Amino acid sequence: MGSRIQVFMVVISIQILVIAAQQPNQDYAALKALMSGMKNTPPSWVSFDPCGDNWEGITCTDSRVTSITLASMNLTGQLSGDLQNLSELQTLDLSYNKGLTGSIPPIGNLKNLSNLILIGCSFSGPIPDTIGSLTQLVFLSLNSNSFTGSIPPSIGNLSKLYWLDLADNKLTGTIPVSNGATPGLDMLVHTKHFHFGINQLSGEIPSQLFSSNMTLIHLLLENNNLTGEIPATLGLVQSLEVVRLDRNSLNGSVPSNLNNLSHVSELYLSNNKLTGPVPNLTGMNSLNYVDMSNNTFDISDVPPWFSTIQSLTTLMMEQTQLQGELPIALFSLPQLQTVILRKNKINGTLDIGSPYSNQLQVDLQDNLIDAFRQRTGYNIELILVNNPICKETTATTEPYCTITQSNSTYSTPENNCLPVKCSSDQISSPNCKCAYPYMGTLFFRSPSFSNLRNTSIYEILHNALLESFQSSLLPVDSVSLRNPTTNLNDYLELRLEVFPSGQDRFNRTAILEIAFVLSNQTFKPPPEFEPFYFIADPSYDFAGEASSATNSHTGIIIGAAAGASVLVLLLLLAGFYAFHQKKRAERANKQNNPFASWDPNKNSGSIPQLKGARCFSFEELKKCTNNFSDANSVGSGGYGKVYRGTLATGQLVAIKRAQQGSMQGGLEFKTEIELLSRVHHKNVVSLVGFCFEQCEQMLVYEFIPNGSLTDSLSGKSGIRLDWVRRLRAALGAARGLQYLHVHADPPIIHRDIKSNNILLDERLNAKVADFGLSKLMGDPEKSHVSTQVKGTMGYLDPEYYMTQQLTEKTDVYSFGVLLLELITGRGPIEKGKYIVREVKRAMDKTKDLYNLHEILDPAIGLATSLKGLEKFVDLAMSCVAESGTDRPTMSEVVKEIENIMQLAGLNPNAESASTSVSYESTSKGFEHPYSNENLFAYSGGFVPPKLEPQ
Repeated sequence: MGSRIQVFMVVISIQILVIAAQQPNQDYAALKALMSGMKNTPPSWVSFDPCGDNWEGITCTDSRVTSITLASMNLTGQLSGDLQNLSELQTLDLSYNKGLTGSIPPIGNLKNLSNLILIGCSFSGPIPDTIGSLTQLVFLSLNSNSFTGSIPPSIGNLSKLYWLDLADNKLTGTIPVSNGATPGLDMLVHTKHFHFGINQLSGEIPSQLFSSNMTLIHLLLENNNLTGEIPATLGLVQSLEVVRLDRNSLNGSVPSNLNNLSHVSELYLSNNKLTGPVPNLTGMNSLNYVDMSNNTFDISDVPPWFSTIQSLTTLMMEQTQLQGELPIALFSLPQLQTVILRKNKINGTLDIGSPYSNQLQVDLQDNLIDAFRQRTGYNIELILVNNPICKETTATTEPYCTITQSNSTYSTPENNCLPVKCSSDQISSPNCKCAYPYMGTLFFRSPSFSNLRNTSIYEILHNALLESFQSSLLPVDSVSLRNPTTNLNDYLELRLEVFPSGQDRFNRTAILEIAFVLSNQTFKPPPEFEPFYFIADPSYDFAGEASSATNSHTGIIIGAAAGASVLVLLLLLAGFYAFHQKKRAERANKQNNPFASWDPNKNSGSIPQLKGARCFSFEELKKCTNNFSDANSVGSGGYGKVYRGTLATGQLVAIKRAQQGSMQGGLEFKTEIELLSRVHHKNVVSLVGFCFEQCEQMLVYEFIPNGSLTDSLSGKSGIRLDWVRRLRAALGAARGLQYLHVHADPPIIHRDIKSNNILLDERLNAKVADFGLSKLMGDPEKSHVSTQVKGTMGYLDPEYYMTQQLTEKTDVYSFGVLLLELITGRGPIEKGKYIVREVKRAMDKTKDLYNLHEILDPAIGLATSLKGLEKFVDLAMSCVAESGTDRPTMSEVVKEIENIMQLAGLNPNAESASTSVSYESTSKGFEHPYSNENLFAYSGGFVPPKLEPQ
């Protein structure tokens, strides 16, 4: 009897141990809930013990989860409210997962959280006020999302906060300061970084925000809607090193005590409404970069401090009422790189002496200089266009009387090795090894230099990056930097590629560690580049990843194996039958499907000649759109529906799915995609691929996130287009159309140019879209194509309608209507009024802005800022000339828009906005860029307005 009891107890003990071994970790339920709301979590997340089984991205202490770092994992979905059950969590980094959306759930219970990093995701809604209860927070970085609402005053309770970055969102309201029982940001005396740029903050900068006991070093408030005067209390913060107040509506005089800030190296006050005397910066001996352009200071002689600040690299004082001669000592400053003093009243003789630097760039356009003393050894870039000296016959041929474009094309050189040729999806590293690098863009918000062609400065950054990765014992072989550019926010952008060591790609653990070095500011850049942030490319290809099934429980594996052995025979029989059925289906399909024998690795006359486009299966597209769910539907029209999808590579795409009644025959569809696949230009929407199976016709395009010009001009998208952005949009669209007419092989007539077919990408670059009505020009000797008239009401060329002869000048007419739409903000036909006729009637070339004040779009900007508008109108009217022979070619149109931009002081070859968030305001229900409106193409029945003589 006793032995039986012992055996029974042993069995019970074993069962208890087995059950105990299967109990989940204390934090497992919270992580499981987190998984349920997200896709693409690491494949190691399958066991019951995230701590004992080494879940990727999870760090534990004493079996409690203390860190979640999942940057660049291509996560999609929303955060679960169960997140706050991870009570021991200290670090949460979900950066660079653009597919993460929705609002931040309640996190007030995370009392141990010290690092909250959500950079470059798609979170929206207000920043929760409960964030102020996370009293251990040291690092709070929520930049580059879509957060709305005001800055929570409760953040003022975070006494340990070192880094506060809320930039590049849609935040509104005033900057909160304390008031009795209500906390505010003035209480953050130990915080080093206030990064609030590229939002929609309004009101005055509170004088209470600053005090002498603050330790703030970076104050970034650029590109907001702030008003009022710069508070004099700013001069009390002696620790400041970078001050950016530019691109607001600040007014009044600059405080006289500003020059107390002797440690400031970068000072931006440009593009405000500042008045009074030009600030005296004497004593700011650390100053490298100063920009006070485009303010309305009192008329003033050139201030003495121009020549005394020995550390100065960049002096920008465009349109600031300066007068008199420039001192020769200015150009002898040892670190000087750039002097931009356009649109002032600088006069007399220009003498640059013997500049210390041979890479000096001096731009003095639109001044009153009448002589230039050219000395031996003169070797700088000098622009004196629109000065009296360049209007003299003897000087018009001088190089300084023309504008030349100089761009940096820097790329990290090979490291004493011979370059290798890699496969199409690999990249050669500086050590000449083919691999899949981790890539993204570095943004430097306030560089201390302006000469982008100085390669030595990039080498310093390159070495610092490589040392940072390798000192952290990361498997990094090399890094590459390339394509330095300055965006419209005066941020320096650099492409970064990080290459793996000992293999051709990184595993997940390595990507997590590399991303954290960049997101958590573990990497400290050289002082010339501070402050910075990084945005990774959407996804990284973790091909060949080990199956997560290795973590399954042994019992499950045994049971599955036993069940599988029973089914083997049945599966073999079923497979044999399915194989024969498939062969029969393939033979039938070949008779109807021109793509049936397509091999993407071969070319022949009988298969589609595709350049860069691929063939998708129906199942692939079904999966990436969640079974073509309504939630992923972003538009519809007569053709069918358009869906937003995410490919396995992480690329966002727009999938245009034809409905049954609108489908073409197989050969016609093949011809269309062959045409589209030939089109490759940065200002033309790219075809990614197509699907032609299961009675489906689908075209897969790159996804353009910021909708159409129609959406922006109507206010639907919430993107604000001022005169500068409209010029850039016009130039981008013109270049795209020029490519189709001139450089496509064979050339293409679009036939449906309109604002709804010009899309804006994340940087507000314009792209020509929708080739549903396009025609090949065919034989280059033919001057026209006879065709059935098609187009869109209001944009349709009357000559084409009357003669039915299609030429490239038909597109030019439509583009002219688009230009008029850009300046008026009106559709081509509104309330029975035709935009071309209305502009003609209102025009009076003898008056300012051609007397078009009443019909200009109010959102375009102040009349004083519309440089080149008259020439823009002239160009538009020439495009809508009654006879096609009187219209310019698109190449001539592109050249004229470039000239207009130069007249307006803009670089035609500069990038557009660093991000569209800079120009967005709150907009409800915006789905773009494939909305229903304006998708109706003309195919007969509409008589376009008759043109009146010009």
